[in-house]
Amino acid sequence: MLDDRKSRVLKALVEEYIRTGEPVSSQTVLARSGLDVSSATVRNDLARLESYGFVAQPHTSAGRLPTHQGYRFYVDHLSPVKLREATRGQIDEFFREVYNQISEMLRESSTLVSELTKYPAVVVGPGASSDVIQEIRLVPLGGSTVLVVAIAENGRVHQEYVDVGTDVSAEMLEEAERLVSAAFHGHSLESPETDGLKRSDLPEVVKRIIAPISEQLAATRSTEREVYVGGTSRMAALWNDLTMVRHLLKTLDEEAALIDLMSGESTGTNVRFGSDLGDESDLAIITATYETPSGAMGKVGVIGPMRMNYRRAIKVVEEVSDGLEENFGGSG
Repeated sequence: MLDDRKSRVLKALVEEYIRTGEPVSSQTVLARSGLDVSSATVRNDLARLESYGFVAQPHTSAGRLPTHQGYRFYVDHLSPVKLREATRGQIDEFFREVYNQISEMLRESSTLVSELTKYPAVVVGPGASSDVIQEIRLVPLGGSTVLVVAIAENGRVHQEYVDVGTDVSAEMLEEAERLVSAAFHGHSLESPETDGLKRSDLPEVVKRIIAPISEQLAATRSTEREVYVGGTSRMAALWNDLTMVRHLLKTLDEEAALIDLMSGESTGTNVRFGSDLGDESDLAIITATYETPSGAMGKVGVIGPMRMNYRRAIKVVEEVSDGLEENFGGSG
């Protein structure tokens, strides 16, 4: 653990490097830190920080810059900040808008986060299997094929084509719809109330209709996650290394890789660097978790170089995550 003075020296160096992108001199650190000490004391502190692995000096005549370890200490000891009223108002206004589909809110949230932070942003949905169902509709398509329409309380609509294995009459389909809708109403796709579907007095043909429909609904998109990315056009300005830009663009285009990149701690706010992922590249990822009324989790995050404005980025990600959590059940 660093003492207070060395912590302030490191903080001043990191924030100046984030601001300029240039190695920072001891004189600048002294001016930015506000410490009432001599320049020799700051030089000694910087030398000690370098020996600890918190800063590095690219050339003997140059200033110093933070290492992965230095960034980690800085992020772990950030003080909470407040967003400017204009920014906070922009987030509040965004969530006062009414969206007909939850996917629209998630998509627009990624754009909002990118606009406010100036970094590429990612929003990961909680997955459709956690949606609380309002009603089920069964639509005959001829022969043994039925279109199953599940309408969730958050406005999301799921459609599945199911072959029930037998021709169905309007009367039998109506009875099956009533039973299936009752089983899923108020429950998630993963955990319906199935007692009513197992009654022994049900006509055999109704049982044959219900079985494949309820199985298909329970399996609906059980692993699929909605992922939205905003602000990819900002990447070229953030990284001078085109190889890095191409690598990130490829990752952002692959859903599984992107979800893996956004993983980490299941709750709260999380900051990870490339070194935490077994990758020494110039990469920082900030994520915050939100929870839906059904208990499912989603993520809001930004991806940028290590030289990013952590204070603002963390606060924006947290505010938008809180907004999603508060508004998730109210869409539609």
